[in-house]
Order: sequence, then structure tokens, then C-alpha cells
Amino acid sequence: MSPILPTMGVALLMLCGSAQATTEDEVAALFDRVTERAQTLADDEYREDSGELPAALRDLDYDTYRQIRFRPEAALWRDEALFSVQLFHTGFLFDAPVQLHVVEDGESQPLAFDPARFRYDDAAAPLADADLDGAGHAGFRLHYPLNGAEYHDEFAVFLGASYFRLVGRDQGYGLSARGLAIDVATSGGEEFPAFREFWLVEPDPDATRMTVLALLDSPSLAGAYRFDIVPRKNVEVTVEKRLFARRDVEKLGVAPLTSMFAHGDTTPRPVDDYRPHVHDSEGLLMHTAGSEWIWRPLNNPRELRVTSLRDDGPRGFGLVQRNRDFDHYLDLEARYERRPSLWVEPLDDWGPGGVELVELPAPDETHDNIVTYWVAEAPLREGESRTLRYRIRTFDANLPEQHLARVVRTRQGWGGVPGRADPAPASRRHFMVDFRGGELEGLAADQPVTVNVEANRGEVRHRQAQPLPDGSGWRASFRLDPDGERPADLRLHLSLRDRVISETWNHVWYPSESR
Repeated sequence: MSPILPTMGVALLMLCGSAQATTEDEVAALFDRVTERAQTLADDEYREDSGELPAALRDLDYDTYRQIRFRPEAALWRDEALFSVQLFHTGFLFDAPVQLHVVEDGESQPLAFDPARFRYDDAAAPLADADLDGAGHAGFRLHYPLNGAEYHDEFAVFLGASYFRLVGRDQGYGLSARGLAIDVATSGGEEFPAFREFWLVEPDPDATRMTVLALLDSPSLAGAYRFDIVPRKNVEVTVEKRLFARRDVEKLGVAPLTSMFAHGDTTPRPVDDYRPHVHDSEGLLMHTAGSEWIWRPLNNPRELRVTSLRDDGPRGFGLVQRNRDFDHYLDLEARYERRPSLWVEPLDDWGPGGVELVELPAPDETHDNIVTYWVAEAPLREGESRTLRYRIRTFDANLPEQHLARVVRTRQGWGGVPGRADPAPASRRHFMVDFRGGELEGLAADQPVTVNVEANRGEVRHRQAQPLPDGSGWRASFRLDPDGERPADLRLHLSLRDRVISETWNHVWYPSESR
């Protein structure tokens, strides 16, 4: 057990250094017990959390909630290990407390809520004297000396439903990962599974990996999760999930990522904003079982768009913020150039299925309107179980294992020539895709680079490849005459003497988007 020690005149929880390290066998045994809990839950009817927050917390607005601050000196394992843990208060949107447990020497103990760990400032000051019995915790964040040796940076947050967020070195929070997505963009509406309990396994003082276990529940299923978290320049989290279905799941979204794309290169309409680009992610990247790298630029559509990249045993997928230049965004507060990219790498054969991309219309950057995840071809039926393992990691613009030339810009506009007496139809589109990196670096302008374009509908014209003026990349361009109002699925890559030298640019063009 961890003692209660007085700090700054109040009793604050501190974890002492006398506890013995929990062994890997003990962690595995605990994970098995959490798995049994999940299976037992799934065998019974789903019960909505009937707990109600204390009256003082039920109607907090955003500004008041922000004035509740965790006391850093009350962090778990502060000054005892490289890792430390800070806690989130309930209130505002976070009205469903999660049960936290601390695991020391193989033994799990519940972590009780204590208002002394928090400061209630300004508008939240009356809460210091309110009855907060039963408030509980909304979630937690992990700290580690990521950027410097002396300061413990926040690098991971588990807060709200099954959401968690990660940042690597010199990055700022952007997109989110989730434990699971169920029935996204279906007629019956999306179901949001939630983590109900967490087990925080105390690491050795010098350990550079921390383990977190979790219990997830929802009307359709229950699950046990294990997160092995390694913070460094690119934070890596190895995830194992064991799922048990209460009922048939129409669409099981594995390793979901949620992000925001307000406007950018693919936006075909004028935007009244001084910032040329506003997004947390600009593209979906996929590495197929056949070793093809596919880049699909994101869009903020006029209406809901759902597309899928089919594969059998994918090697990975993720949402990427490639442009790391401040001038690309011009936002001194949001600093979109520092937003992380996230990559999901399956550790088992996931079989046939597809990476699904959901793009929703959004009026501005306050709405997360991008979701992507893996959907297996085989549905999860009532009474069935499924175990999945994967690694998720942060990165900046590029993955070290990707060596082909990469898309850095997608632009499109009217495909006619101004001033002509017989102008091209307004429906004709001119696409320009700029590539950099790989074999294109320093490639002479007289090299026979070929643009390879495929369209499932419409007619492609005027394929052309040209070197960019700075000598570091090439532009591929073509014109498309759409087939009426029907969308066109476009694929493009560069080759040199019949050898592929770029990733595949893949974009679905909807003629209605240009109006």
C-alpha cells in the first residue's frame, strides 16, 4: 500500500520506493483476470453506468472545469521513478468516473478520489468546500523526461470513452487514438465503447517502459486491454485487446484514429480564413500486404463520405501531418506544424478486410471530422471472441521504413485554358500532385519519369511529369473529364524505366464538390 503523506499542509498521495517491482508473470496473470472480468461482463446484459456525479459537478461549464488543476506534487511516483502519473477530475463533459487501480509488488489496490490532490482556482473555488464524495477520476496522464532530463513531460492522456492521445518529442497534441470504434457512419448510429477501469502498473525506478491494463465495456461487447508504453522521440505503444461479443457487431473498427481536417490543398471552395491550411492530419497512409504504399489526401466534404482501401493482411496504416513548416499554416496558437502523425502496425495477420476512411463535413476546426480504422471481412458474432495485437507509434512527416518518393501537395482546379474561344467544360478538372524524396532527389530533368494514372470512371487526358524548380521533386499532372455526377476513384504513381519510384496517390473525386 502507498502511504498518505502530508505535503503543503494537505494529505497528498505519494508512492513510496519500498515496493518491489511487479514481475512480468504477475502482470500477465493480472491481465488474465481482467480478461475473465470482460468475458463475464459480455455473458451478462449490458448495464449503463447509473452513478451520478455530486451535485456541485453536474453543471460545470468549460471555463470552470479548466480551473480545476491537479497538484503536480501529488503525482503518483513523483521523484521515485522516471514515470509519474497525474489525474483528471470529473465534471463538464467527463461525467462517467473510471476506477483506477495501482499495482505494486503484484498487488492491485484501488486509488480513491481525494480532492486534496487538486486545486480549485477562480470560478472553481467554491468546489473546495463542496461535498465531492463519489466524484471519482475522469482519467489520467503519463509523464516522463522526454525532452529534457530534469522535467517530466506529459506524453500520453487517457480521457473520455476509449480515447487516448500521444505526443513524441517536440510535438503538440493533435489527433487521437481510440480503443475501439463500433458502427461508425451506419444507419443505426455509432456506439462509443468506454474504458471503465484501469490498472497502472508501477514501473521500476529506472524503467523506460510502463504497462497499463484496462477494462472496456459497451452494449455490443466487453474487452480487456494491455498497453505497453515506451516514450522516446517517437512514443510506441504495443496494444493487445481481447474482445467478447454480447451481440452481433455490424462494423468493428480496430485501431481507430480520429482527427480534424478543416481546409487545405484539397479544398475546392474558397475559405474565409487567413490561414491557408487548418488540419491535424492531411492524409491517410497505408502499407499493403503487397508492399504498396498508398497516400490518400484528406478532405472536408460537403456531405458524409465513406471509402475503403481493401487488403489481406495489411502491414500498417495511419494518419499523417506531413508538412512541418509554420508558413504552411500561419497559426501562432495552434501550431499545426507540430501535430503528431500516428502509425498502426499489426503484429498478427489480420486477414482480409479494409482500412475504412470516414470524412464528415465540418464548419471549422473545433470538430473532429476524420476517422479511420481497420474492418475485418469476417464480422464479430454474438458469443464470439477476438484477440488483436498491434503497435501504434508517433512520428513527424515521414516513416523511416518508407523510401519511395512521397506526395507533398495535391491541387486541383478547372481543367481548361483561359482565353480560348471554345473553353473546356466546367466539369473538367486539372489535378497536380507534387512528389519529393526517394529517387527524385537530384534527379536530372531529362530523365524519362512517367506518370501512371488510372481512373475507374471518366476520361483521363494530358498526363505529364515535370521537375520542380528547386530540384528536389517532380510534379505529376493530368486532366479528368468526369462521367457525369458519378465519383471517380483515381490512382497515380511515378515510374522510371518501368520501375515504381513513388508511393501511390489515391483520391476519390466527387464532381459535386466543385460547386
